[in-house]
Amino acid sequence: MLMTRGLAADHAPEIAENSSRIIGMHKIVSLIYAGADVAPMWNELTQRIRTDATDAAAMFDLATILQTLGRADDARQMFRSAVELKQDFCVVHGNGQGPRLLALVTQGDFMANTPLDFLLVDSDCVLWLHYVDAETAELGDLPAHDVAFMAIGESTENAPVLARMQALLADFGGPIMNNDPELVSRLTRDGVSAMLAGEPSILSPNTYRVPREDLVAVGSGAKQLYKCAPELTFPLVVRPISTHAGHGMERIADPSGLSAWLETQPAPEIYVAPFIDFRGADGLYNKQRIVFIQGKAFASHMALSEHWIVHYLSAGMAESPAKRAVEQAWMEDFDTDFAIRHKDSFDALYRRIGLDYFGIDCAELPDGRLLVFELDVAMVVHNMDSPTTYPYKQVAMRKLFDAFVDTLRNKAAG
Repeated sequence: MLMTRGLAADHAPEIAENSSRIIGMHKIVSLIYAGADVAPMWNELTQRIRTDATDAAAMFDLATILQTLGRADDARQMFRSAVELKQDFCVVHGNGQGPRLLALVTQGDFMANTPLDFLLVDSDCVLWLHYVDAETAELGDLPAHDVAFMAIGESTENAPVLARMQALLADFGGPIMNNDPELVSRLTRDGVSAMLAGEPSILSPNTYRVPREDLVAVGSGAKQLYKCAPELTFPLVVRPISTHAGHGMERIADPSGLSAWLETQPAPEIYVAPFIDFRGADGLYNKQRIVFIQGKAFASHMALSEHWIVHYLSAGMAESPAKRAVEQAWMEDFDTDFAIRHKDSFDALYRRIGLDYFGIDCAELPDGRLLVFELDVAMVVHNMDSPTTYPYKQVAMRKLFDAFVDTLRNKAAG
């Protein structure tokens, strides 16, 4: 149901008192990210549950704390208990008088769904999370909203949910973003490399799903690597299916190295891709995260590292003024420099992917092409880094967040 902004304002007091209201991912993760003591919050939430064993909102926030602290199994159990009690949870930003965004989500970790709460920081938006699964029969009795967002990301676990959503959303009424569950389900690492194949301005290395037993045979010398995929040669990058943030990823130089890695990884199927040396002229590996909103590109972050697995938190950005200076220049000049140089790449990405919202991790190759490591709808995009250490990031993220909220307003008005 499409409601005007005025009606959204009329509903703000009702939302504030709603038993579905949660603290939300952004506030909780930001506190823990900053090293704050969450014990008072934890104690208050647990006391609420002692008082009312059906307080699903308190369970939800406790699950978010557990997930942020790395207690994944406990978090999963707590989330399950919360969603069994309620399917709808609400986060109110600011005065709650801005657009109301309905996110169709499913159970999982922070990478299971687009983390929309982070994109609404310092707005007056209301975020409703409506939980679905592969058994959901219909999308009835949804919270009142101005715009919907199909927020379920690609993963092996989410595949049956996305298939179900394809049918449920076929005749969805009202404005909705990323309303193509089938396309999202194709955003696997091998799927993305196939979708971007043949684009001259982009290098997305051919990625293959190889059964474990085939790689075991390669490691033992019983099988040649090219028989797994004709174009594969050492060195390789290998990683288990359905992993993110570099978990289990390794660069493999030869069959013996492959055999040793397989002893540590029980996954039945492995992603295998050629290793691309993407070091810049400074000898550092660099990786940029870029977000696309309605086809326009926005800088999210840039990390420079001595190691080929580039993660912002382990790249030493906080300790290196020189690295931060490079990121600052990249972010401040993004629209007039990087985005201009890679206009053809950005146009091709939007044309081939076609979603309202997605992100990429990428690097600029010496030959001018854009090396795309990953493309996803569920990448975390945030402004949690210290404004003292990274003052320039607040400006760039504000621009990105404002563009997202403007898009919601335009969708609602349209």
